[in-house]
Amino acid sequence: MKEEAKSANRLLWLKRLTVIAAVGIWLLLLLSIFRSGGGFSAQAPKCIFTTMIVFGILTAIYKGIEHLEKKEIEDQPRNQETK
Repeated sequence: MKEEAKSANRLLWLKRLTVIAAVGIWLLLLLSIFRSGGGFSAQAPKCIFTTMIVFGILTAIYKGIEHLEKKEIEDQPRNQETK
C-alpha cells in the first residue's frame, strides 16, 4: 500500500514540476519576444505561436503522465494477485 501511495505522490509531483517548467519556459520566451522590439503587430503572432506550442507540449506531457497513472492503477490488482 505504501508503494502505491509513493508512486501516486511521485506522479503528482512530476505533474506539478512539468507545469512549473512549462510556465517558466513560456514566460522566458515571452520576455525574449518583448525585448526583441518591434510593434504589437510583429510581436502578437510570435506570442500566440509560442503560447500554442508550449502549452501543446505541456498538454501532451501531462496526458502522458495521466496515462501512466491510469496504467499503474489498472496494474495494481494484477500485482496484488501475484503476491
